[in-house]
Amino acid sequence: MNIQTVFERTETKYIITLGQRRRLLELISGYIKADEYGESTVCSLYFDTDDYRLIRSSLDKPVYKEKLRLRSYSTPKQESKVFLELKKKYSGVVYKRRETLRYREAMGYLRTGVAPVDTQIMREIDWAMRYYKGLKPKMFIAYDRTAFYSKTDHELRITFDKNVRYRTDDLDLASGSYGERILDHDKCIMEIKALNSMPLWLVDALGALGILPGSFSKYGTAYAREIQRKNIMNYGGQNCA
Repeated sequence: MNIQTVFERTETKYIITLGQRRRLLELISGYIKADEYGESTVCSLYFDTDDYRLIRSSLDKPVYKEKLRLRSYSTPKQESKVFLELKKKYSGVVYKRRETLRYREAMGYLRTGVAPVDTQIMREIDWAMRYYKGLKPKMFIAYDRTAFYSKTDHELRITFDKNVRYRTDDLDLASGSYGERILDHDKCIMEIKALNSMPLWLVDALGALGILPGSFSKYGTAYAREIQRKNIMNYGGQNCA
């Protein structure tokens, strides 16, 4: 199986109910096929500075932003494949660079700063790690994903993420996918990822169901929840003083 390492595409998000998801899949079933991973639990460690520079910048919605994360599809073991990813977004277009490593190699890199392989992508990731001084795992996020591709355009991908959860401690992919839920149980995040324009059959299906784009950042939502929690704790402490 060939593993894609470089991505360039637009990504449009929608917050929909599980009922809308079911009806949409009924309408477009003839045009799509299931991803090779089928249903999977996506687990990610997001890297940031102690003052959360990357996510704070991202929430300001600049023209250019980037994220660095370590991702696995299920809870990894030492020899499992994981993906160290540098994700950039400029003027609405997403560019992703992904290095495939063994889990033990990725964790060794995080501990020592010594790159396990010498590739162009690894050098770009290593540059980002050094540029944003003090980068370290700051947030774990997991969700259950179902993914589909267009039968006629492999670059068109539709994913559905539910049970989105996070934690800020035990920041190790090998510790499992538990965490605090940040999305209602009856909703999911749909993403349409495309290199070209959206096909008419998909546009018509979205229109028929009244599905409109919506903004949702998993890392951003989890970060905002943690900030709100700290503010409440600080306010409560001041009242008790």
